[in-house]
Amino acid sequence: MLNFTVGPVMCSDEVCAVGGEQVPYFRTPEFSELMLENEKLMLKFSKAPAGSRVAFMTNSSTGSMEATVMNCFTAADKVLVINGGSFGQRFVELCEIHDVPHDVLKLNHGQKLTKEKLYEYDNKGYTGLLVNIDETSTGVLYDAEMLGEFCKKNNMFFVCDCVSAFLADPFDMAHCGADVMITGSQKVLACPPGVSMIVLAPRAVERVEKANVKSMYFDLADVLKNMERGQTPFTPAVGILRQINTRLKEIENAGGADAEIARVAAQAQDFRDKIKELPFEFVSESPANGVTPVHPLNADAYEIFMELKDHYGIWICPNGGDMKSTIFRVGHIGHLTHDDNTTLINALKDLQSKGKL
Repeated sequence: MLNFTVGPVMCSDEVCAVGGEQVPYFRTPEFSELMLENEKLMLKFSKAPAGSRVAFMTNSSTGSMEATVMNCFTAADKVLVINGGSFGQRFVELCEIHDVPHDVLKLNHGQKLTKEKLYEYDNKGYTGLLVNIDETSTGVLYDAEMLGEFCKKNNMFFVCDCVSAFLADPFDMAHCGADVMITGSQKVLACPPGVSMIVLAPRAVERVEKANVKSMYFDLADVLKNMERGQTPFTPAVGILRQINTRLKEIENAGGADAEIARVAAQAQDFRDKIKELPFEFVSESPANGVTPVHPLNADAYEIFMELKDHYGIWICPNGGDMKSTIFRVGHIGHLTHDDNTTLINALKDLQSKGKL
């Protein structure tokens, strides 16, 4: 299968090879060294400020979103949530579950967040902001620098879900002033799902260490304490963490974060140029590099997904809810090439010739 979803994605041969090895015991100096190397490269690629730390969590990225809400906010906060799709809505629901007072800045599917819209919430007493920098469900990239300036002006704790944006779109954690950055193993890191990472700037580390979290597994202070020796409190996904190490070094050897971002951007542009001749509309007013949401003009989006999966050996990414029939997504992350884009376009042209597009 040729995989154009946004996670899990196509892995390199090197990452796949590590996944086929026997998983070692992990309470060893060797595994600690590997984990500390993972932390060093994650901090480098996220351009985190000095004194930042990384929590490696054996859970999906939603688990790390929840851990961040639990450890960084309380009922004494007033949080602004940017909600432009299903993942922004997830932050809203997490605030509801954990009794964090919040307001929602709601955007339509594909809508860009403008400075004028954001500053309607200026000087309103907010203490924090939660945003999915790439709202993956609609492929909208929010302006991290604009949001960071807003948070600095209002003295707000700034949390960025960069699950689909990390290493796909330019992101400088120190420059934009983000306190927390979240990402996952199955996106641009192109490893199996099961591990997510929370990068915490010094202000976030301080907040976590003072938090009174009613949880054993999601106590980030305990996670950071163990990470000082390159370990985790509980048994992690050892095999995936080894694959992440291979992938991080793969990116480093290929030129680092900026080179990987440029590669993803070129893959996205190649696809967008090639699909223009087909009966589709682009959805996002502010396109992210990692994914292109597409609206078919003459067909059902989910039926296109099924046709490609069942008859062409190609996975694209369907949407759910009220976007199921109207929007599908094509990912540009993972081990993909421009030739793979051509394969997908040719399959869509074949569907068109059969009257299914």
